[in-house]
Amino acid sequence: MTATIIVIIVLVVLALAFVIERVVAAHRRQVTTGREELIGKTATTRTPLTPTGQVFFRGERWEAISESGNIEENQTVTIIKVKDLVLYVVKPDNNKTT
Repeated sequence: MTATIIVIIVLVVLALAFVIERVVAAHRRQVTTGREELIGKTATTRTPLTPTGQVFFRGERWEAISESGNIEENQTVTIIKVKDLVLYVVKPDNNKTT
């Protein structure tokens, strides 16, 4: 009887350790949906940004506003902010956080 109880306790402790480890790993993972996912990612300009225009990000066209002056077409930009459905972008060498 005692051996059975010890085996059950060991199995419960191992199961709890596994669940706790998975919960901690899930909390450490970076956000993969929503606005937070876009910040820091790169997009490509599809029209010149003077300072407004369009960028292409993951197969979708987005309205964008350049925070670092005019940017030519087909340039890589970094997304620094999302407001409503507009991306605020900068040239990669001008990265700044807002």
